[in-house]
Amino acid sequence: MSRIFDAVVVGGGAVGATAALELQRKGLQVALIEPREPAPWNPQGKDLRVFAIAPDSMALLDDVGAGARIRRARAPAYRRMQVWDAAAPKQPIVFSAAALARPQLGWIVENALLQDALWQSLRATDVRLVLGTHVVELAHDERSVRLVLDNGEHLEARRVLAADGGASQVRQSIGIETKSHDYGQRGIVAYVDHELDHQSTCWQRFLPTGPLAFLPVEGRASSIVWTVPDALAQDLLALDDAQFLQQLERAFDGPLGALTGVSKRAAFPLRRQLATSFVEGRVALLGDAAHVVHPLAGQGVNIGFRDVLGLRELSAGKAWDDQTAWNRWGRTRRSESAVGAYGFEALNALFTSDAVLPTLVRGPALGVVNKIPGLTRAFWRKAAGL
Repeated sequence: MSRIFDAVVVGGGAVGATAALELQRKGLQVALIEPREPAPWNPQGKDLRVFAIAPDSMALLDDVGAGARIRRARAPAYRRMQVWDAAAPKQPIVFSAAALARPQLGWIVENALLQDALWQSLRATDVRLVLGTHVVELAHDERSVRLVLDNGEHLEARRVLAADGGASQVRQSIGIETKSHDYGQRGIVAYVDHELDHQSTCWQRFLPTGPLAFLPVEGRASSIVWTVPDALAQDLLALDDAQFLQQLERAFDGPLGALTGVSKRAAFPLRRQLATSFVEGRVALLGDAAHVVHPLAGQGVNIGFRDVLGLRELSAGKAWDDQTAWNRWGRTRRSESAVGAYGFEALNALFTSDAVLPTLVRGPALGVVNKIPGLTRAFWRKAAGL
């Protein structure tokens, strides 16, 4: 145990891998622990899990050497977003790259491609990859953190960054609690073919059962995230393809014409979960280990990347050992994550309510936002991290 790493990152998903690359780029000695190395991306297949990558996140991916590889492979840009309420279809919010003087608003990226690109970058660095094992014991004091792995190996680090997911074992081992709320909803994901071109647009319709999003992938195909109550999700998954498409077309009632085909489908439970603290001594939480949010705004992975962006100030000079600076980072990141998590929850509650007053108010409210360019721009800049 003679070598002490500057940082050990636990978890090699998108946020953990990016953190390891960013810290290595800043000159720190880094190790990454990951029980299951991701499989290589298969361009012949399509991962049902996709992300809407914001501009600040793509800039970070460029910095760590993965962005260009992702865009060369398959990362369609979206240049427009249209959001509307089923109760007021003629009063949408529209975000346009042209109106905002941007080449694009973001990119749609498959999780498998994102991870593959990051791991190709990792293998080209001196980040020590500790694979096929997990942490079974962790102890920290004012000087360092000591980790014991299930293969008997011991590691020591000045800081440990836990990016091991919503069920984080590291978070549990250091006694950080979470505040959670189960929405009683599931997000159904699939790829759908449609009659008309998607126009490089992300479409989102709010329904009483939950939001329905169409994310552009190919000219006449989109990735969908359909949020519905748990019981309805089971019913929809039980339908054959033709019946499912019929229900989806009725729910979307959108500008893409007839829906002509659907891939395999899956559903995942939705919840809000926030760690009560993001820092405990020399251990910090990143990504889903720290925060899980509703997917309606597509901000989950972007919030995780912003955790990594926040590490830049800490990786310079003596800040890495400055506990006051780390505690400040933790408070800032938790505050921003909480604003996002509760804000998405409030939007979901407002637009799924069938009470008279919310139904009467929300349509005109969307219309007002769309008529005030400065307000539309402010909303987008916040979502884009600019």
